[in-house]
Amino acid sequence: MYYVYVIVNENQKIYIGRTNDLRRRINEHNEGKNLSTKGHYWKLVYYEAYKSKIDAINRESELKHHGQAKRWLKSRIVMSLKIV
Repeated sequence: MYYVYVIVNENQKIYIGRTNDLRRRINEHNEGKNLSTKGHYWKLVYYEAYKSKIDAINRESELKHHGQAKRWLKSRIVMSLKIV
């Protein structure tokens, strides 16, 4: 399985990523192994699962590069983004 995920930190900053091992990846974010998320505690607030790697890549790209898709997702998970 491949996952597209949304994590949020204590400052309410959002990070969108993709992985094939969700638990390992969240741990890497919290252990400072990713330069973009280093120095903060991150909590998983949303994820989508895909069988196809290409589908996950396309969805991550859509969320990162198309403002409308990101705004729509944020409006769907607004309460989850506030709980950190």
